[in-house]
Amino acid sequence: MDNKVAVVTGAGGGLGRMFAQALGADGWSVALLGRTRETLEETAAGVADALVVVCDVADEESVAGAFDEITGHYGRLDLLVNNAGVPGPTGELHTIDPAEWRRTFETNTTGVFLCTQAAFAWMADNGGGRIINNGSIAGHSPRAGVAAYAASKAAVASLTVSTSLDGRPHGITATELDIGNARTALLGSFTGSEPMFDAAEAARLLVAVAAMPAEVSVDQVTVTAAGMPYLGRG
Repeated sequence: MDNKVAVVTGAGGGLGRMFAQALGADGWSVALLGRTRETLEETAAGVADALVVVCDVADEESVAGAFDEITGHYGRLDLLVNNAGVPGPTGELHTIDPAEWRRTFETNTTGVFLCTQAAFAWMADNGGGRIINNGSIAGHSPRAGVAAYAASKAAVASLTVSTSLDGRPHGITATELDIGNARTALLGSFTGSEPMFDAAEAARLLVAVAAMPAEVSVDQVTVTAAGMPYLGRG
């Protein structure tokens, strides 16, 4: 198969669906990862060449099986988009349930690590590739009351740098894509009355990064709604 192959986690809705369908429209074959087959099938209806793979990104065996299925089906893997994420608990630190804290990190951070590890291993043996992590401006400039989410995304930011450094000998690049106030159900839960922007623009940006030649590394990109209170926040 001539098409480049992308894996998108959390592809059953929101930004994941938009990322997957935008990549499909650009000619990519797209493996759709998520926990619910029905929503993944809805995403697949908008992708010319899609492979639906039910997977819990926080489960090591599930991730290993998913990537074996993907590389077995397509015979290649060019791009991983780590998008799966949860908003986590809200409230002041002393009110956060430790179990909810752990669940947030299992998806937002451990899930990124496990999928990156699986993709990295294959890419290192097969000429390289690109990994794009859907981070958040919260990882650098948190809001009050969302400590679990912000801390999990700060860990993703650091993991992205480590991925890029470890990937240098193997032709693997890593990008942290930080999005502020794209119009989705997840981000809308944080933003209240702040300005928002069409999430399709974030998907268009991701496709542009994905299309960069292998010798170009896009280390970090921030895209926000114009006028949102991010710069100078704190």
